[in-house]
Order: sequence, then structure tokens, then C-alpha cells
Amino acid sequence: MKLIWKFNLLLFGIFLLGFAIAGVVSWRVLQANAREEIVQNARLMMEAALSSRTYTTAQVKPLLDTQLKYVFLPQTVPAYAATELFNEMRKKHPDYVYKEATLNPTNPRDRASDWEADIVNVFRASPDNKEVVGERDTPTGRALYLARPIQATGTCLVCHSSIEVAPKTMVDLYGPANGFGWKMNEVIGAQVVSVPMSVPIARANQTFRTFMLSLAGVFIVTFLLLDAMLHVMVIRRVTRLAKAADQVSLGHMDASEFKARSRDEIGVLTEAIGRMKTSLVQAMKMLES
Repeated sequence: MKLIWKFNLLLFGIFLLGFAIAGVVSWRVLQANAREEIVQNARLMMEAALSSRTYTTAQVKPLLDTQLKYVFLPQTVPAYAATELFNEMRKKHPDYVYKEATLNPTNPRDRASDWEADIVNVFRASPDNKEVVGERDTPTGRALYLARPIQATGTCLVCHSSIEVAPKTMVDLYGPANGFGWKMNEVIGAQVVSVPMSVPIARANQTFRTFMLSLAGVFIVTFLLLDAMLHVMVIRRVTRLAKAADQVSLGHMDASEFKARSRDEIGVLTEAIGRMKTSLVQAMKMLES
């Protein structure tokens, strides 16, 4: 096998190994970055919901406390306000979901589904766990969810400890069947944010494809340049030197002179063969005389 083919096979093997390693590493990094971006988006949504709750509790509810004696206004409930805020957003971004999933809610729309109830039970079983991040399949594709526990506080118990202490207007609106019996510091639900994963993941996949194609293009160009350089600097010179040495071995002493044009290893070899040819010619002349 010729030297250039050996060189090409070796270089190709090195490229395949490097290409595979680069592919695995870049894929993992891009996917991890995409997932982290999704988690950050979910956390921003969660903080927006918390801000809405705080605003409702601090500025809206105090202004309407008097009216609550005559008619119950859901808009004064922090959970209701946060949910309505994101319902407005969902009109343009339906895949983004926020829900205050509760095991025993007053408002039926807040009742936890099976998978949300599992999250609430995780928080109940692990009180120190303040956040859960996971993935699930939805009708619109893969989604990442971020959940935080909802604990009953003194403010909550004003309406949800028992029917007797609850505002009559709230009982009249929602009925006496649900939303009561909460206990202080009990985990009664979870704030759950769901964010679609399709766009960041698709962007990561596109970046991965672009990177791998660019890497392959760089290799092909490098491969061709190295082949050309190897041919000019090594193969062509060695081939010329081999032909001249072959002529000498066949007795053609008038073959081309072995002159080196550079001081690299091939140049040194050329000079050595040239000296050997000169010594051989002198020896043959001595034998002839």
C-alpha cells in the first residue's frame, strides 16, 4: 500500500474518532443548554405569578374588603389573579400553562389532575423539597414543568379552615362541599408552570447540525490541503529520489545528480545517496583500472 493511502486511512480514522467525540460532547452541551433555557423561562413565569399574587394581596384585596361582605369577588384571591394573568397570555401562547393545582380547591378549575396530584404528594412527603422539575408528553408535544409547593398560611385559613369562619358570600358562590378543612402550614397544592420544549430543542438540533456540517467541511478542506502538502513535500520528492536510485542500481551511473534543495530529512537522505553514488562510481573506476 502506498504511503499516501496509509496516511489518508490514518487521517480518516483520526477524523472519525474526533468527529464522534465532538458530536457526542456538542450534542450533550447543546441539549443541556436548551433545557436550562426552558427551565429559566419556567422560573420567570413562576416569578411573574408570585408577583401577581403579592400585588393582589397587598394592593387589590384591601380596597375591596368592604364589598366582600355583600358579594364575593374572586379577583381578590391571589391564586385567581395569577391564573387569570396567564390565561390572558395563553391567548397568544397557548402552550404556556400556569395552574395552582390544589387537592381540595374552592374553585373547581383549580382541582389537581392525576399527574399534578402526584407532584403535590411529593411535596407533602418531602417538606424540604421546594421545587420539582420534570418533563411530560402533551397533545402539543414534549413540555417541561416546574412546580413549587403551596402551603396554607394564616391568610388562607381565614376562608378555608372551616365553613363556619368562611365568608358567607364565598360559600354562596362556590358551595360548602370543597375548599375547607385546610390546616396551618399544610401543603394543599402546587404552583405548576408548563413550558413547551419544541422551540429551544429544535434550535439546539439546528445548531448541532450546522456545527457538525461545518466540522465536516473543515475536515474535508484540511484533508485536501494535507494531501497536497504531503504530495509536494514528501511523495513527489521521494518518488524522484527512488527513480534515480533505481537507475543507479541498474548501472546507469549517468543518472540525475542527487542534489538536495532543502535541509530537511529528505534533503539529508538525498545528499547521503549522492555521496554513496559518487563513492560507487569511484570504486568502479578503480576496479576497471
